[in-house]
Amino acid sequence: MEYEGILLGMGNPLLDISAVVDQDFLNKYDIKPNNAILAEEKHLPMYDELASKNNVEYIAGGATQNSIRVAQWMLPFPGATSYMGSIGKDKFGEKMKKNAKDAGVNVHYYEDEAPTGTCAVCVLDGERSLVANLSAANCYKVDHLKRPENWALVEKAKFYYIAGFFLTVSPESIQLVAEHAAANNKIFSMNLSAPFICEFFRDPQEKALPYMDFVFGNETEARTFSKVHGWETDNVEEIALKISEWPKASETHKRITVITQGADPVVVAADGKVKLFPVIPLPKEKLVDTNGAGDAFVGGFLSQLVQGKPVEDCVRAGCYASNVIIQRSGCTYPDKPDFA
Repeated sequence: MEYEGILLGMGNPLLDISAVVDQDFLNKYDIKPNNAILAEEKHLPMYDELASKNNVEYIAGGATQNSIRVAQWMLPFPGATSYMGSIGKDKFGEKMKKNAKDAGVNVHYYEDEAPTGTCAVCVLDGERSLVANLSAANCYKVDHLKRPENWALVEKAKFYYIAGFFLTVSPESIQLVAEHAAANNKIFSMNLSAPFICEFFRDPQEKALPYMDFVFGNETEARTFSKVHGWETDNVEEIALKISEWPKASETHKRITVITQGADPVVVAADGKVKLFPVIPLPKEKLVDTNGAGDAFVGGFLSQLVQGKPVEDCVRAGCYASNVIIQRSGCTYPDKPDFA
């Protein structure tokens, strides 16, 4: 099998500005723990305040880009992954390019006049809360995707992954890729990504859902999805099953829903059945931060999926990758994976 460019991701490339904060900081900027939101006016001074902290770190991030980097790290084949998104023509943009190159991901960035997007990562007791200032990431246009050299990446790939966050930027691009996947029996996957996506971007999310062969998410996002759709259940297993039974554009592949629950078992719903997979336990003192944990899970999962491995192996790889990432700051990893 030819692995070059087999997996393509599209999303919002953001530079994470990560620092340990206290509860007063969260209160000051009205930030809830373990959440992800888009920056409003009131949040803008926070970026400078974070940058001035002595423990601040700058890490190339963005949900989809994290997952694709982790998948490439876990794959024994160079050049197996590609990624598209929009960055600025600035030093943060240059940092992003270097990071992607080092990770071995084939990136085709659209470069915009706006500054490269940033994501404030506020870490308290190991839990992260994200506030994204999309900036250039918000400027991705479907015309970039349609350029022959970029559409060639779509045609070459057999698996696609797009975080739900990209629904706020270019639903048109998502739809193009989703329809291509369905027409060519390829695998299209997305992530619920955040409660606000399920609440305020319900229409584009519902438009893309019939094309999704895999739906990823965490327990909070799943419960929000259930509430938005009036399902009147908080039971994550039931919700995962209902999402898997949502009508599909193509019946070639049955939809599989994969919901992570932090330290609790991973819920996998498919074909009318639910399976639970325990995660790797981690003593609290080894937890550095949860930033990138969900992204890493997806990256690990996809690294096995593209190799034709069964779902059990995909989940095991996802749990391995997230276990590695939560013991480090941000979505970073050692030189080589130790996964068999």
